[in-house]
Amino acid sequence: MIRIELQYFAHKKGMGSTKNGRDSESKRLGVKRADMQVVSAGSILVRQRGTHIHAGNNVGKGSDDTLFALIDGTVKFERLGRDKKQVSVYAAD
Repeated sequence: MIRIELQYFAHKKGMGSTKNGRDSESKRLGVKRADMQVVSAGSILVRQRGTHIHAGNNVGKGSDDTLFALIDGTVKFERLGRDKKQVSVYAAD
């Protein structure tokens, strides 16, 4: 008679590292100063990608479309035509 001895080994594979869990760092975009807020020259008003909000009176536009105040004054958000927005800074009288 033939005698066969069987030995069983673990059949679960070890856990590998996950391929998930990465995300880009936030860019902190958006409106930085509210309507009717007093600002000084050089203050950043809006950080944006593309011109969602356009530069109005006394507002400059940076190379990355950041809008900033050119003079000391008060911020005013306005409509530009039917479907566009602009931000202006008016000097305090």
